[in-house]
Amino acid sequence: MTSAMVSELRNRLRPFHDEAIARGVPADEVERWTATARPCATLTRDADRGGPVVGRFGGPLLLPADLPDPAHPFVAAVDLAALPADTTDLPLPPHGQLLLFAFPETADDHEPMGSAVYVPVGTAVVERDRHAWNPYDFDDYEAMFHEFPQGALRARADVSLPYHHAVDTREKPGSGPLPGHPRAEELVAVWNRTRDAVAPEGPLQIGGYANEEVVHTDPVARAVSRAVRAAEAGRWDGPVSDDAADWVLLADWQAGMDVQGWESSSVHWVIQRADLTARRFDRTFTEVFWNP
Repeated sequence: MTSAMVSELRNRLRPFHDEAIARGVPADEVERWTATARPCATLTRDADRGGPVVGRFGGPLLLPADLPDPAHPFVAAVDLAALPADTTDLPLPPHGQLLLFAFPETADDHEPMGSAVYVPVGTAVVERDRHAWNPYDFDDYEAMFHEFPQGALRARADVSLPYHHAVDTREKPGSGPLPGHPRAEELVAVWNRTRDAVAPEGPLQIGGYANEEVVHTDPVARAVSRAVRAAEAGRWDGPVSDDAADWVLLADWQAGMDVQGWESSSVHWVIQRADLTARRFDRTFTEVFWNP
């Protein structure tokens, strides 16, 4: 990030910083935590809390003719050229459409629950059946899909801090934001108290840190461990690094904010940094947390 971006993030985090200091957290520990801040884009349908239109939830599904029908429901399309400059620290393409697909329910460790498709500018596309992912016409799944949000998405430049405060012992050591930080749990609590003043939550986020109901483990690290197991089981193509540092959060969807009956569901699209740089969005792994 540039020095101007770092300065802006620190200014945005002033309410968090002041609250943490007021709670007695040493200044140097607060500084260590705020140094992990990452820029992100919050996408919302709320015109009062968003910025320029950068895409939409739902709508027609437009894909290149040579791509097979997606195996999961269509969630949203994002026009990357419309994202304000420096909104994230991800090496995203400067233009083109990013399409996100997901089924907002957990599955076994070998099952990716969504996908991402990148459609470069100028690519010929055809409209697809938005219900092709449900070939057996399961009524309960169709009812769920009917609840998916629809409408224009507006982007707001935001700042993101870690939501989790501990490293799961089943995950690779070092997967947390600052493993062993003595005040991590307290600082996550401060972030949850001050976040609405700093960066109000929206249903869809590009970049930053993953968020979900459980705050004890890193959702990205858990998604990485599942991607590794999926590759070992032959359900997902490798190579796959088991080091969470080699991965980033591409997008986060708080599906439970919109989909009745799937409250507490959070979808995390993660991708290896090398694949993102190479624009291999087909290698995005999708993991879902759901606490029914």
